[in-house]
Amino acid sequence: MQTQNHTEDRLANARSQAFAQLESIKEMVAELLAAEESGDDEAREAAEQRIQEDALSVEVRGGWYSPGGDGDSGTPSEFKILLCTGGPAVRIIGGLNDYSEPSTLCEIRLEFQDWFTPWTPATLGIEDREALVAYARCFYFGE
Repeated sequence: MQTQNHTEDRLANARSQAFAQLESIKEMVAELLAAEESGDDEAREAAEQRIQEDALSVEVRGGWYSPGGDGDSGTPSEFKILLCTGGPAVRIIGGLNDYSEPSTLCEIRLEFQDWFTPWTPATLGIEDREALVAYARCFYFGE
């Protein structure tokens, strides 16, 4: 019983970190959207740079294919943005469209974990997902 409570406490800490990261993302995206709406290119570039410097790492991977078949086309189909690591860690996972851009809202998720716990998806609303997609679109996922 004590082990279960300890794991739940650690997940609570990781969940709290995930939502702190999400709030930071929402603030950065709000700055970006305000700069875009005002037509201020300098402010837009500064907001994009802040977002790009926020991530610890950005990775992609290709899709599934049949062994002996045509193989992977080399086009990435998924992305991962690591926001923080250690205990706790937070990342964004999502799908990419044919143009190597974050695709739909239903394919993006925020995940968190603590030491020796599995990655756990955060429960998000539509506005949260929209912010994650806007954030992810500031990164380049192509070749």
